[in-house]
Amino acid sequence: MKINRKTKLKSEIPTASMPDIIFMLLIFFMVTTVLREYSGLPISLPKAKRIEKLKSKRHTSHIWVSKDGLISIEDKLYASDGIRHVMYEKRVADPQLVVSLKADERAKMGLISSIHTELRKADALKLNYSTKTAVD
Repeated sequence: MKINRKTKLKSEIPTASMPDIIFMLLIFFMVTTVLREYSGLPISLPKAKRIEKLKSKRHTSHIWVSKDGLISIEDKLYASDGIRHVMYEKRVADPQLVVSLKADERAKMGLISSIHTELRKADALKLNYSTKTAVD
C-alpha cells in the first residue's frame, strides 16, 4: 500500500541573494586587480620641436637606455649584445612590431649605435625615437 506524504520537499536553490554575491565579487576583483605598465629606467628624454605619436601601442616594444649604459626591455636588464635574441623573438611573434627607443639625452652614442646594429641583426627595422616636446 502506498502512503502519500502531505508535505513535499522542495529541491529549489534560493537565488534571492545571488546578485549581492556577484556584485561583491565584482567589486573585490576590481579593487585587487593591478594593471601593469612598464616603467622603464629613470631617463631624461631629449627635446624635439615637432613630434608624432605612434599609431598603435599594441604593436610597440620599448627599449629604455639610461645615461649609465643600462638597457631595459620590459623591466628586465640586458647587455647590448643580448638585445638581438629578445627582439628577434618579439619580431617573430608580432611581424608589425615597432621598436620605440627611449634613450636618455646623455646616453653614449656608441651604445645607441650598438643597439642599432643588434636591431638590424634581429630584423627589427621599424625604429622610433621617443622624445618630448620642447617648450618655446
